[in-house]
Amino acid sequence: MTATATPAIGRTARPAAGGALAGTGLLLRFALRRDRVRIPVWLAALVLGTVWPVTAFREVYPTEAARQAAAATMNSPAGLAFSGPAHYLSDYHYGSMVSHQVLGFLAIFVGIMSVLLVIRHTRAEEEAGRAELIRAGVVGRHAPLAAALILATAVNLALGLLLTVAVGSTGLEGVTWEGSLLYGAANTAAGITFAGVAAVTAQLTEHSRGASGMGLAVVGAAYLVRAAGDSADSGLSWASPIGWIQQTFAYLDDRWWPLLLNLSTAAVLTAIGFRLSLRRDLGAGMRAARRGRPAASPMLTTPLGFALRLHRGMLIGFAAGMVALSASYGTFLGDIEEMFRDVELLRNAMAQLGGATVTDLYVTMVMTILAIVAAIHVVLTTLRPRSEETSGRAASVLATGLSRTGWLGSHLAVAVVGGPVLTVLSGLAFAAAGAPVAEDGGLLGKLLAASAAYTPALWVTAGFAVALVGWLPRATALAWVLVAYAGVIGYFGMILDIPDWLTNLSPFSHIPRLPVDEFRWAPLLILTAIAAGLIAAGLYGFRRRDLDSK
Repeated sequence: MTATATPAIGRTARPAAGGALAGTGLLLRFALRRDRVRIPVWLAALVLGTVWPVTAFREVYPTEAARQAAAATMNSPAGLAFSGPAHYLSDYHYGSMVSHQVLGFLAIFVGIMSVLLVIRHTRAEEEAGRAELIRAGVVGRHAPLAAALILATAVNLALGLLLTVAVGSTGLEGVTWEGSLLYGAANTAAGITFAGVAAVTAQLTEHSRGASGMGLAVVGAAYLVRAAGDSADSGLSWASPIGWIQQTFAYLDDRWWPLLLNLSTAAVLTAIGFRLSLRRDLGAGMRAARRGRPAASPMLTTPLGFALRLHRGMLIGFAAGMVALSASYGTFLGDIEEMFRDVELLRNAMAQLGGATVTDLYVTMVMTILAIVAAIHVVLTTLRPRSEETSGRAASVLATGLSRTGWLGSHLAVAVVGGPVLTVLSGLAFAAAGAPVAEDGGLLGKLLAASAAYTPALWVTAGFAVALVGWLPRATALAWVLVAYAGVIGYFGMILDIPDWLTNLSPFSHIPRLPVDEFRWAPLLILTAIAAGLIAAGLYGFRRRDLDSK
């Protein structure tokens, strides 16, 4: 008989090789395999989001006089909050404009990417139960978090390199290779910082949506703190990771040392994340789950009530964020005429639109942006049944007397009602903040009409997503392509000369741009009919196909 050694009772057996980091390389390769499409799409979108507006600067500000006029109009609290520190205005060439107008805004999306990457490969894996299976092998305690952070760091390094090459190759005046290298490094540093934030939020709650929400809230707060500090020309902007990267003054002073603040903060947050992971059980969070009621409320016994409960936190979070964002945009209305009075491209646009004012164009652009943000919520809500299906929870629910159409339709109802509610709330907040400074008594009515007009476009977005769930469940990521495309067309369509056939591919392009355009019923009714057809097709397809439980 051969004796078998067993670990002492109460002592945790450690992995044979690598200790707490055993299996990190394997998990990293697996994460790269899973995100082989997601990561290139993120990188392409972020690089394009920089290069497209940067190359448009030559058309928008063709002369030195135009650039100096832009610098003069930007030198206001509203202009500085919207862009960045006033020091950029001391020598406002194309390079300065890149860092001043693009860097801080792009950092928001870099932060979103980093937060979602880390949460996807840490907390989401624990919530789905896959982390427990992986940890049953030769995988160390810290390996999943380490692999996620290495992945996020590598992606941000790749982004920095791509931005360096893409922006440095534009050949614009003042866009040097040294400045481009710093511009790329600044975005990398911001992304690594927010990856550290996600490493901490992943330990606080047992739900991936809560961890993502807290991480994204930090990204939004960083931007708002930076905006408040720059608008008041105070040191408050030094409290923001986005403020740190803008203090590099790429293409102007080329200061590298502020990035040390980002990297040191990322290191501290990473250490905190690893430390917290040792103080909780696998699958649990540092914050204890709230105890529920002894009995469910009558509302939870209905499909719609249960779906609304599942989406309640995200809906409230989106509402709070969009109200704050739209209110901050509204505070600019008093200065917007002065800020863009001498921009030739806007003057030409106003002439083509029959004498529209700069304020009207600004309202139109802001409402388009807010509608795209609402479309993000619509897609997230509509695709939630797919995640319920793949996790196996849908099969348990549908094993009862609940029909497939009723179950999927309940989630869809939250999307088709919640999206328009978000846009209307944003319009109200925009009007409440903008009416006092714009001195326009009719602003509330204009913004309510402009926000409500986007309802059919949001319905088409939901219809496209649910059609994918019903017929092409493995291709539901295509729903994000529609939102991203609509965002690019909506944001740059009034600046760049985009062909009409490309513009018309976005459902949001067919909405009357109130208060600039005249209100028209025909496109709204056509979009509503398209949405109804897509929704009916999606529900029919889901009812006929097999469930995909893993």
